[in-house]
Formats: sequence, C-alpha cells, structure tokens
Amino acid sequence: MDPAGRTAVVTGAAGGIGGAITRALVGAGAHTVIATDVRADSIVTGDRIVPMALDVGDEAATVALIDAVEREHGPIDLWFANAGLTGGGGAESPNEMWDAQWRVNVMAHVYAARALLPGWIERGEGHLITTASMAGILTTLGDGVYAATKHAAVGFAEWLAITHAADGVKVSCICPGAVDTAMLRGSTGNADTAAAAIGGGGVLAPDEAAARIVDAVRADAFLILTHPEMHEYMERKASDTDRWIRGMSRQWERAKDVFS
Repeated sequence: MDPAGRTAVVTGAAGGIGGAITRALVGAGAHTVIATDVRADSIVTGDRIVPMALDVGDEAATVALIDAVEREHGPIDLWFANAGLTGGGGAESPNEMWDAQWRVNVMAHVYAARALLPGWIERGEGHLITTASMAGILTTLGDGVYAATKHAAVGFAEWLAITHAADGVKVSCICPGAVDTAMLRGSTGNADTAAAAIGGGGVLAPDEAAARIVDAVRADAFLILTHPEMHEYMERKASDTDRWIRGMSRQWERAKDVFS
C-alpha cells in the first residue's frame, strides 16, 4: 500500500526504527501519522505527526486508541505494530519476563488485528505491518524469550497474510538485522559488537532501514528484511539445519561473555 495520502499508526515510535518509520511515512506523503509510545511526551512531533500514548500490551487501550483515531482522523489504512521488548534470557527467566514479552511482542499484534480486521474486510483494504526480527527466523544469542516470541510473531503474520489475502488485507512482517537502536546497543553495550554477533551485514542507520521498509510496504512485500544479506543465512539454515545449529553453538561459545 502506498502511504501517500493515507492515515497510519506507528507503535513504539519514540525512537529507533519506530521513530524512523514515522519520519519516512511523512516523507512518503502520508496524510496523518499517529505516533504512539508508552509515553507520548517522548515522541518527536512534526508536520502531520500526532503523538498519542499507548501501552500496546493493553487490549482495551489499543481498541480505545483505534476508536479515537478513526473518530478524529478517519479510517486507519496502515498499522505498524513496531513496539518490542527484549532482555529475557533463557528458561531460567521468571514468568513475569515471559509474560511481558509475550504481550508486547505477540499479543499486541493480535490486539491490533482483532480490532482492525472487521473494518478493513468491510472496506476491502488495509495493511498490517508487524515488526518481528531476524530472531524470529534464525534466533537470538543470549535471549531465548525474545527468540521464542519473535518466532510467534512471524508465525502469526504469515497466518494473517494467508487467511485474509482474499479480503484485500495486506500483511507485512519486518525482520530487522542490526539497526543502530537503543535496543541493539543495550544487548551488548556496543552496536558493532551486537552486529557481529547477529551477522548478515553491518550496522544500519534507522532512517536507512525505514526507507527500505517503506519501499517494501509500497510494494506489498510480505517479508521485509532490512539487510538483504540475511537471505543467505535463511538459506543456510533451511538447507542444513543441523550444521547451522552446530555453527551457531560455536558462535555462542565465542560470544556469550559479551552477553553476560
């Protein structure tokens, strides 16, 4: 869907990829961009940007925001479910951490789809863009909670795309590689170190990633990779999963001190 003249909502828009997507949508001619985050006062405002507070893990809050936006700005055409949460660990992580990431990384996408799909199906158009991660296709060294929830996010997006294609509803799933955000830096304290652990290309500036994302949304692409090099990693995993796991295990042994 071409964002030009459209109304879009971006969650997790206070910075990083979400903030960059907000700017890119304005640059692409969007009529109105509703930029949301837990704290609306942390969102940079600008022409055609409307900041609003939203806790994406709260379904009632999501429904209320959608109702308010559609009353004040008309139908929502694009919803970027971009907010994400990391910092889990593994099986030893407390249930509270699993629950928090499950709500933000997966259920937030469900809440948005549940609220938006009836109107989109009735109108015969709408575009849901979810932000998963290469962790949802490959894995995340040192963060099993994030890997598990992002795999679920990819699976839900695939299901939506297949199930609602005939309804005119478009679905895209963004799987970023190493984009220079606070989340990436927080994983190791250094963006380049984190990028080396991820592999598949160097650190990408958020605005460059957002430009690639908006181009792919305009083309109705399902899988959006910020780093095209990641295709090779996906092919390696699919062609010989056992070999890929052995290689990742060796990489984890070399890198685990960085993540501790």
